[in-house]
Amino acid sequence: MLHYIKRDPKISVKNPPLLILLHGYGSNEEDLFSFAEELPDEFLIISTRAPYNMDYGGYAWYAINFDAINGKFSDLEQAKQSIVKIASFIDEIKDKYSTSPDKTFLLGFSQGAILSYATSLQYPNKVQHVIALSGYINEELLPKEISKEIKTDYYISHGTVDQVLPVDWARKAVPLLEKLDLKSDYSEYPVGHGVAPQNFYSFKDWIEKRL
Repeated sequence: MLHYIKRDPKISVKNPPLLILLHGYGSNEEDLFSFAEELPDEFLIISTRAPYNMDYGGYAWYAINFDAINGKFSDLEQAKQSIVKIASFIDEIKDKYSTSPDKTFLLGFSQGAILSYATSLQYPNKVQHVIALSGYINEELLPKEISKEIKTDYYISHGTVDQVLPVDWARKAVPLLEKLDLKSDYSEYPVGHGVAPQNFYSFKDWIEKRL
């Protein structure tokens, strides 16, 4: 099982809604956990550590290699292994804490967002809601045939001056999801590779409407 830290529901709930946080490349489970205190009291919030060790206490869901000839490329095999790990981790957490079967939220930042998209499209309806911050849909991580039964909806946001993942990559998500008849709310903020305060309040509001 992946390593994680948690915030228990602040109010007594028999089958609490579940929010799982997936951090970005080179970060760790403490990073997004700073959001936890501000999010709805009924949530069980689980912040997960990626499986691959990096220097200085950082972790990755998959390696990003820098090559003088090819530039930057992702280790797709590691990414695919991480998707399988995330999917089974979600099941283990749902089971262990008896969370609400139809209220599972997956929030990812950057590399975590890329894998949140991929997990939701590889494993139909394992999660009902995805919050994809500063990420994009990597089509190489999607199944050849995407199920028509998926009902998941998506909150997507990106910084217009993101130097790490260009905003153009994020913009492609909406038409791709529309083609699959999936609902998404897309917004942009005048920031780099990060989450602006107004962005936080926007996705918090989106989450609250779905509880």
